[in-house]
Amino acid sequence: MKISALFNKIAFLVIILLPFSFAFAAEPIKIGSFLAVTGPASFLGDPEKKTLELYVEKLNEAGGINGRKVELVLYDTGLNAKKAVTFVKRLINQDNVDAIVGGTTTGETMAVLKEVAKAGIPFISLAGASVVVEPPKKWVFKTPHTDAMAVGMVYNDMKNQGYSRVGLIAGSGGFDKSCMKNAKALASGAGLQVVAAETYGKGDTDMTPQLTKIRNANVDAVLFCGFGSPSTVVTKNYRQLGLTAPLYHNHGSCSKGFIKGSAGAADGVRIPCAALLVADQLSYGDPQRAVGMAYTQAYKERYNEDVSTFGGHAYDGLFLMADAIRRAGSTDKAKVRDSIESTSNFVGVDGIFNMSPEDHMGLGLDSFKMLEISGGDWKFLY
Repeated sequence: MKISALFNKIAFLVIILLPFSFAFAAEPIKIGSFLAVTGPASFLGDPEKKTLELYVEKLNEAGGINGRKVELVLYDTGLNAKKAVTFVKRLINQDNVDAIVGGTTTGETMAVLKEVAKAGIPFISLAGASVVVEPPKKWVFKTPHTDAMAVGMVYNDMKNQGYSRVGLIAGSGGFDKSCMKNAKALASGAGLQVVAAETYGKGDTDMTPQLTKIRNANVDAVLFCGFGSPSTVVTKNYRQLGLTAPLYHNHGSCSKGFIKGSAGAADGVRIPCAALLVADQLSYGDPQRAVGMAYTQAYKERYNEDVSTFGGHAYDGLFLMADAIRRAGSTDKAKVRDSIESTSNFVGVDGIFNMSPEDHMGLGLDSFKMLEISGGDWKFLY
């Protein structure tokens, strides 16, 4: 082949491949995250981390977002709010992330809101308390159902069962306090009366004194407001004391870890959870069935573990952000924020999201499913 002909052929190939080389060389989209992967809330943060890592990989296998690779920058807070602030500052000022999906707990999330607002960066939290988005905060969104919604779902069920006298027990953390506050505030509107409200301290390993007071108040039903190891302690103590009133939990216990940790004591507990846990029990016409089953299969294949709703919160957070960036057509922070706020009919594992300037979560009470623990597994009631 003549030199001139060879040169022309090489030049042609360069022109053809140039757009592809630019596409692959483009700066990655950086998603930052801070999670309680270790420590007391690891049963929340660990599945969140695993979910983000799994699905960032899958996003990249499918071509990324708008042709750009996705890079996850993740830090473990160990459930330390001060570390959360440090890591968020690092994500924003050193790692230069485009958006943040994280904040395992309410305490960590609330601690970083000042930094998020100052930087003007889109943030989807994985925390449960309603205070995260009520009132709405410009740059802040969330995926889990709120504690107020969980209380509302429980109270509806209690009323339908004919109960009227309610006992409450909660811890001293941010989520627990918010749940207790909402439980007291919503009772009268639901036609219920709170006749006992007990709290336990951080690190307490025996709640029989509080539960004894609740038992002596002649309650019809009891609601536990909290998460983590206290959920199993309260449940075991409840059975040990022989309380016969039905026991309800909030959605902070929507994990097989709670069931296994309770060693059989959890049977009979009624609890509002995301549809993810019973995706295979949903009707074939339910749009969440396919999404929930696909996530469950992928997660189990990768990690050989049961799914929890907490990993599901991370799944929804990542894909809500990815969808917003895709629709915005860029990583311009203001455009992405606006895009999240205009999310409509997005089918996730937590529910079908419809956000607005007035609603930065976008889920209705109908996105909850009422479950009962039976034989060490989830039973879908309605």
